[in-house]
Amino acid sequence: MEVIRQPAGSLSPQSKEDFRSRQLTSRQLLTGDLDGEELEEYVQSRVITTTLEKAAQWSRGNAFMPATFGLACCAIEMMSIVAGRADVARFGFEAFRASPRQADLLILSGRVSIKMAPIVRRIYDQMLDPKYAIAMGACSSSMGVFNNYAIVPADKFMPVDVHIPGCPPRPESVMHGILKLRSMVQADPTLGWRERYEAEGTVEVLPDEGARLMAENRPGRTEHGGNA
Repeated sequence: MEVIRQPAGSLSPQSKEDFRSRQLTSRQLLTGDLDGEELEEYVQSRVITTTLEKAAQWSRGNAFMPATFGLACCAIEMMSIVAGRADVARFGFEAFRASPRQADLLILSGRVSIKMAPIVRRIYDQMLDPKYAIAMGACSSSMGVFNNYAIVPADKFMPVDVHIPGCPPRPESVMHGILKLRSMVQADPTLGWRERYEAEGTVEVLPDEGARLMAENRPGRTEHGGNA
């Protein structure tokens, strides 16, 4: 739909006629004189119908509230997305929240050390549900240039929905990652990250527990423990 604003006096004769025609059609609708195919065409051109679930998905995907949380050099790029050049407010994501209980998006902007990982996970656990996480940059995605014993990738201790490559990624890349997350949310927000990525059975467990879980989930196993 294209909206064009023009002064009333500058309308062409054809535009004036169309405007007058729309006025008459609206009057007929109010008086009940519009029916049949004309009524159907009028309603289809002006009324949008949807479901409550789709409306909630649309609003949730266009109103992320990221946590005000930075880790390293990637945080500078994350901060710049709210500036005038990138202007992430166009998509409704500029409301960074200082409390995890008011945020639903955690952007891991930088490297995560082993000592920092439990703190990051605690912040993530305190966030609102449904909540999402973005691993921004090579460090939080795959440890990047700091590939040593002190750094841990984010998806080793918490679920990550989107990985943004780069060292550091530009603000445009961060916005692209957030828009990809919005598409995922609006497509089917009810699925957890394991269902979305078909990652069932990838839970890290102890060796003895892993053997037991594999035996319980073996195809063809009956309720009584025998083979089908």
